[in-house]
Amino acid sequence: MTTKFLRTLSSVASSAEINKKYEEAVTKLNTLQSNAQTLEKIRKQGGKRSEQNVPNMIKFAERVGISLDDVDKLSIIHVSGTKGKGSTCAFCESILRHQGYKTGFFSSPHLVEVRERFRIDGIPISREKFTNYFWDVLGKLEKTKKSAEDPMPAYFAFLTVMSLHVFLKEKVDVAIMEVGIGGQYDSTNLVRKPVVCGVSSLGLDHTSILGETIDKIAWHKAGIFKPGVPAFTSLQQEAALNVLQNRAKEIGCPLTIVPSLPMLDSNGDDITLGISGTMQRHNAALAVQLCKVWTDSRQKDQSQQEAPSEDDNNHQFILNHTEVKTLPTAVTEGLRQCRWDGRDQRIHKTGVSYYLDGAHTLESVQQCIEWFKTSSAEESKQISGRVIRILLFNSTGDREANVLIEPLVDCGFDAAVFCPNILFSTSNTVACTPKKDATNLTVTKESQLNRVLANMLLFERLAVKKLQQQKHEKESTQTDTSCSAAKKSKLDNDSLENGDNSQHTVCMIEDSVITKDFPCISSALTWATQGREPNTSLQSFTEVPSKLRNAEHIQILVTGSIHLVGGVIGLIGSE
Repeated sequence: MTTKFLRTLSSVASSAEINKKYEEAVTKLNTLQSNAQTLEKIRKQGGKRSEQNVPNMIKFAERVGISLDDVDKLSIIHVSGTKGKGSTCAFCESILRHQGYKTGFFSSPHLVEVRERFRIDGIPISREKFTNYFWDVLGKLEKTKKSAEDPMPAYFAFLTVMSLHVFLKEKVDVAIMEVGIGGQYDSTNLVRKPVVCGVSSLGLDHTSILGETIDKIAWHKAGIFKPGVPAFTSLQQEAALNVLQNRAKEIGCPLTIVPSLPMLDSNGDDITLGISGTMQRHNAALAVQLCKVWTDSRQKDQSQQEAPSEDDNNHQFILNHTEVKTLPTAVTEGLRQCRWDGRDQRIHKTGVSYYLDGAHTLESVQQCIEWFKTSSAEESKQISGRVIRILLFNSTGDREANVLIEPLVDCGFDAAVFCPNILFSTSNTVACTPKKDATNLTVTKESQLNRVLANMLLFERLAVKKLQQQKHEKESTQTDTSCSAAKKSKLDNDSLENGDNSQHTVCMIEDSVITKDFPCISSALTWATQGREPNTSLQSFTEVPSKLRNAEHIQILVTGSIHLVGGVIGLIGSE
């Protein structure tokens, strides 16, 4: 008994030491984040410095002891896109892992812990491995910074260099690299000889960096194309597709359009996906094609293989607009067992279900709504008592909140809750989060809270507009004396229509939807779940309106920001 106890005690002490060193590494990593003021200066410069990103990345890698020849030794699948590039990469990883290959997967952002960005055989590297690899890379960079023009890489650039270091040390068979932002000037684009490239669905995002039109964004995304390297794209808007095709011709890269994956193969067998959502069939189809090209390449003698021509590329194409050929069992299992948290994910607990999707573009929000309505309705049928629906929302960056919020207003939520991507707060003052992985120095506390209030007021205004369009509510004349003066004041000052009828409609919003803003995720969840979530704040929460009380079950849709989704998962845990 004594020996067993001592072993347990030793194990606990060892684990505590590993966790301590991991936290120290993450704290140091966070010092590489650009602060809000620096980022604002870069935005004002219109991204003029971005053209130096790739040349600088090559220098950073060389300082760590990684040459471009070393990078060439990695067998890389490189994927860009606006929506679904992470899911596409996840499908690729799962497919190839199920075929027996050792996989490396570099993704962004992380949900809970930064080590999630580095996966070996589908599993995030351990805290101990992350710590060791981190200090290896950082140490080499710091030793050479005195003689370098650009002393240290920024946060994402550092992690990209670290991913190359990890994959080379782990001797992976395949490295699946997800682009961070754009493609042309992205840190991952130091890769000069990928096996195959993919572009997932494109849309408007990161417009302050990539441009405000789809054709400008497509230009950046196509920047990962390389001469002679086969490339594939999901179905795109005509303007985006034209740019992709023109850039492919300029670069000398064969480009093929991949149609959506059907529900059945040519034998009538089901093709089931492990990630929910209608758009995932586009992502899965792209992944199947990318993996087919990669495995074909793997089976050939690389030293004798010539650069594929466009005709060769068409022979490698296994999907067409009418059917998909019978897929190997390992491929269908890879598709079926693929998991990608935070995208069309449901976590069920006693009395509450969380519907999590980090949608942050119009198209992805529309898909999210479709998935939520279908899934929540199916769940509601299994519950005998009353079910209420609550929205938990936040949006960040240069995204137009009205584009994301307007379709959500029509979902019939019983309440809408808004908060920043901050885990905890104390006395309405945002405190330092205990999990260093969630630290974000790129935005100020004040700007986050201002954005939250603006989002809530926008939701309220759109809800009022919806009420005004309903005839039976227009005809109502009774004043709701329960409407709070504070909400009236905020709405009155936010460009609402003037007049007695407008004031009356503002009051009626209390009976249509309840809105609430909070300084952190924990307090927002405590209120939304009415205390049913044991992992959130223990502080007393604001009394919920009678309209929301005594529900048998609460369904909460968390969307608008993948960082918000990650914060929620970090608090409630993942199934």
